[in-house]
Amino acid sequence: MTEYQHGTRSARLPEWLRRPIATSGHSVGVTSMLEELDVNTVCQSAKCPNRGECFASGTATFLIMGDACTRGCRFCAVETRVPQPLDADEPRRVAEAAKTLGLRHAVITSVTRDDLDDGGAAHFVAVIDAVRAALPEADIEVLTSDFGGKFGSVDTVAAARPEVYNHNLETVPRLYAEVRPGASYQRSLDVLARVHATQPDLPTKSGLMLGLGETPEEVLAVMDDLLAHGVTMLTLGQYLRPSSAHLPVAEFVEPEVFAELARAAYRKGFSAVASAPYVRSSYHAGELADARVNGAEQE
Repeated sequence: MTEYQHGTRSARLPEWLRRPIATSGHSVGVTSMLEELDVNTVCQSAKCPNRGECFASGTATFLIMGDACTRGCRFCAVETRVPQPLDADEPRRVAEAAKTLGLRHAVITSVTRDDLDDGGAAHFVAVIDAVRAALPEADIEVLTSDFGGKFGSVDTVAAARPEVYNHNLETVPRLYAEVRPGASYQRSLDVLARVHATQPDLPTKSGLMLGLGETPEEVLAVMDDLLAHGVTMLTLGQYLRPSSAHLPVAEFVEPEVFAELARAAYRKGFSAVASAPYVRSSYHAGELADARVNGAEQE
């Protein structure tokens, strides 16, 4: 694939972002199973560039609470509109999908639901409990919204004891108003700090997209902020424009820059880092969690 903007040929990917199409593997079966169970994935809704590879290898990242978001982040392909009421049967279906896939490390994320009093925290816990009951040996990683800064909701999810708690900063503070309208850099840091304060042995994780106009110095400063707020796991990946309605790519960051940022992150004290153009927060998440324990660098 040589495009980064869907439906146009206005800009080509550099050579290091071109890669062969993933072999079919289990992809068709995974897609069919998800459709049959009516389970959403961030792989599909966010147009993740790794979805072919992940589906082919028999894995997926579950997107709960519907396929519509109450916010309009300018980098994200998930549709912004009034969402449907929560589906009480969704936890069972997600658990069945996770069991069918035989996941060793299940990643559960959600749309942002500012329309709900608790931001969907109780529903998150219901999904965690259902997956844990269906796959008691599997690790569970959650990637949550900021819950509007409601610490009670953060506490609710953290108290369910997933193996990893992830909340992405996405970009540097200077770009927040443009990239994440409705979000707050400090609020996101406070969410991560809250998890660390209430569940100090629960690993926290965050990630950034590069190529939105940030400088290396700003990325290094964000690393310091994350460490100061208790975060020990970090992902860095290249922003790719989902459509012409989204923010343009300011820069295609070269692989060596990603590698140097990973080295810098380890020097600063992160326990696990994944930093490469196609890295996403849930891409090979199980391997990154293992790297935290074993000290192996991921790229």
